[in-house]
Amino acid sequence: MQTTNAQTININPVSATGSTNLQPANLAIDNNGSTRWESNHGVSPSSLTLDLGQAYALNQVVILWEAANAASYEILGSNNNSTWTQLSLRTGGTFGNRTDTVPLAGTYRYVRMNALTRSAGNNWGYSIFEMDVFGSLPASSSSSAAGNCNSGCVSTLNSSTLRATVTQADIVDIHYRVNNGAQQNVRMNLANGVWTYDIPGLNASSVVSINFTIIRNGVGQDTPWQNYTLGTPASSVAPSSSSRSSVAPSSTPPSSSSRSSTPVTPSSSSVASLGNIVPLYNSSTVLEGAIQFDRGDALVTRIADRGRDRHAKEDQFQAYDHFLSFYWEHRTAEIEIVDYVAKGGSTVRMNVKTQFKLNDTEAENRWFYRGVGTVAEYYDNGTMNVIDDYNYYKERSYNAREGRNIRIGDKLEFEMSQFLDHTVPHGRSAYYGTTYLYIVGEGLVPWDITGSFGTLGGRKDSVKIPEKAWLGGKTTLPYMHSNEPDNHFIQMATNLASQNGQPFVLGRRVHHASFIDGSHDEHVADNGTFPDTVSKAGPRYVHDRCSGCHVRNGRAAPAPIGQPLEKWVFKVADANGNPHPNLGRSLQPKATGGAAGEGQVSIAFWSESNGLRKPSYQFSGVAPARFSARVAPQLVGMGLLEAIPEAAILAKEDINDANGDGISGRANRIADPATGQTRLGRFGYKAGTVSVKHQVAAAFNSDMGVMTSLLPNPDCGSAQTGCGASGSEISDTHVNNLVKYISTLGVRPQRNINDAAVQRGETQFATIGCVACHTPNYTTSQYHPLGELRGQSIKPYTDMLLHDMGPDMADNLGEGQASGAEWRTAPLWGLGLSACVTGGVTNAAQGAQVCTPVHSYLHDGRARTIEEAILWHGGEGQASKNAYQALSSSQKQDVLRFLESL
Repeated sequence: MQTTNAQTININPVSATGSTNLQPANLAIDNNGSTRWESNHGVSPSSLTLDLGQAYALNQVVILWEAANAASYEILGSNNNSTWTQLSLRTGGTFGNRTDTVPLAGTYRYVRMNALTRSAGNNWGYSIFEMDVFGSLPASSSSSAAGNCNSGCVSTLNSSTLRATVTQADIVDIHYRVNNGAQQNVRMNLANGVWTYDIPGLNASSVVSINFTIIRNGVGQDTPWQNYTLGTPASSVAPSSSSRSSVAPSSTPPSSSSRSSTPVTPSSSSVASLGNIVPLYNSSTVLEGAIQFDRGDALVTRIADRGRDRHAKEDQFQAYDHFLSFYWEHRTAEIEIVDYVAKGGSTVRMNVKTQFKLNDTEAENRWFYRGVGTVAEYYDNGTMNVIDDYNYYKERSYNAREGRNIRIGDKLEFEMSQFLDHTVPHGRSAYYGTTYLYIVGEGLVPWDITGSFGTLGGRKDSVKIPEKAWLGGKTTLPYMHSNEPDNHFIQMATNLASQNGQPFVLGRRVHHASFIDGSHDEHVADNGTFPDTVSKAGPRYVHDRCSGCHVRNGRAAPAPIGQPLEKWVFKVADANGNPHPNLGRSLQPKATGGAAGEGQVSIAFWSESNGLRKPSYQFSGVAPARFSARVAPQLVGMGLLEAIPEAAILAKEDINDANGDGISGRANRIADPATGQTRLGRFGYKAGTVSVKHQVAAAFNSDMGVMTSLLPNPDCGSAQTGCGASGSEISDTHVNNLVKYISTLGVRPQRNINDAAVQRGETQFATIGCVACHTPNYTTSQYHPLGELRGQSIKPYTDMLLHDMGPDMADNLGEGQASGAEWRTAPLWGLGLSACVTGGVTNAAQGAQVCTPVHSYLHDGRARTIEEAILWHGGEGQASKNAYQALSSSQKQDVLRFLESL
């Protein structure tokens, strides 16, 4: 780090990252003018991002270009590596070695050079010898060392306000007293990776005592108390007897006078409850790019698309939501919407990158829905402009539907046709695409339909679904109008990132592949064999493919009495709760290679009382002393559940029922198999795994007998032999693609939101206390690596905590810290759709298929209706069940209509 004057320095970045790299990005910050970063050739835009390690007040950036440089590029700034602000736009650059000095302003941690176009004569990519960023440490009057705000800064904002700032933290509470008055305990406000809180109403004589509770990577720090006055440096102060010290806080909640006027998460008590839990993601997590961002000159949205058989609004074909043969080959596309109108410009441009060359005469991108003659009719048709075999674009300033220039707020429904060139090696070449609704100046939105023939927009015109119905935030899907009730849970998220379309379908292929013979369970003859999964399952296993239990990504159901429960998992143990010596931790009934299976399980009979049934099981082999029976759950929404911040979940933990409401939810604390750190348990009926990847690896291990790098050792009892060798049997790439597939499945919106019965039912659901466990709302973490999942307002209806549901729901085997009677609160999104997904449709021709619902609720499928599931609630759920039973018949129906709408 070289000083250029007393204040401004040449900042030494901690890392450099290229969007593509023929030569490594760190060569642009190595202080060596003979080495260089080089992007992949022919890729625009391409970017180089520098992490400065902390926020600096920027002064300028100096770029030493090699001859292969940019004609136009932008400099962007960010404090979270996700939300970017354009700091400068440079145009007119010429080919040849040159040095650009670009003035900058603003305080940012991350600086990005985003190259937009190559200079004339540059037939390669973008190449930079050195990229130097100059700036100064932000001024503050804090006690923090080296001028940063990692331990807290306090500065004078104006003549009556102090501003507190903390950087690079996961959670921050501020504790302060004005003139030794009552102590205030407040969660600070987070924006762009920086925590701030303003203390107003001060005068020149005010003395403000402040300390911070700062959580990083699950470890808490209490800073020393400091005294501040307007415009003067801090001085240290010993805490008074009433102030907050570094010892554990009192369990007494602060009085109402000590709370902020805006709702905040409870302060010291809920922060302390992180205990030894280490957050899964934090400010150091490497983030994938944002789905939508303000580039300064345009609102940019980047999404993925896939090939479709028919159109979204054609209910007569039932052929839109399913997946065609060879869907993982050549049949995804990257779409970039560059909305210049949003920033005062005149056009909207759509850049499209395909996996295979499109047909020269059929590379259509249809805009502005018409729907007068058919429900696949648009005003602005025609083929896209061709850049090369894989890159296309369309740009318009004119709204052909309205007969005028495009304006902010215009509805731009579009559908791109992936009519591939006829040389595509496998499968047919003609495909349609996904129907999207883009609101100019706003972005992509999930859609419903309205309108009739003869009106503007015609029949089934698309309209934005009200945001209160977006259960999955911006992952939320449109309502289903293709009449495919069995395919609700297999869809790409609406906001699936452009770079994740191909990993999604590759992960889906892994999900549907047999790990015995490599066959695909759809279009078997066409889709052939997946060599990477052949002969991987076993020697003992439950099922040979993920989709064998998670059919259409839905929940499983009980088999008839006496039939093997092939879509179930039985966790087993000896009488002391330890792994069973002859079975291990999970019962694996099937075997390969001459090994012996561990015996089948079936339902021997159902016991029924007061209209509620309960299964009794029979084991054909060793009958374990302890076991826990579990049907395969649905998969949608798992990525969003992983993205909920630990603090938001732990804030609801009430292990000792301190508030006396009869509910004492608690988190399961589980060791992360990758790091050994204690994490929040999130997945499985008893919250026994910490992440989607952990859940996937655990299923591979015990359900399929497939070892991964995360869980490389087979499930083997102490008295067993022939369990198979240790060591990974499937590549990390395949595992990561499967994790990405599951994480980015879209969530259907709530239905019938304007139905009075649904609205009354939602109110009743809260009134009778269901929301005490089925928490409606969360905002996901800004630190999740997937842009699709970050910062989403979601409605999963779960607190993710364990609750004792009483003896009638209990089994006799715990998991982690969960007892046999404790179960994680089930999310409710998708509840009203699950029966058709589980049961599928009639075996009829396309257009004649109808739902054959199979209702299967709770951990063992015992509940045949949603109401039965309610009536099984005991223990901590008993009071809400009693309140439900006390409702009138019509009020009960309202509650059920609400639950069916989810």
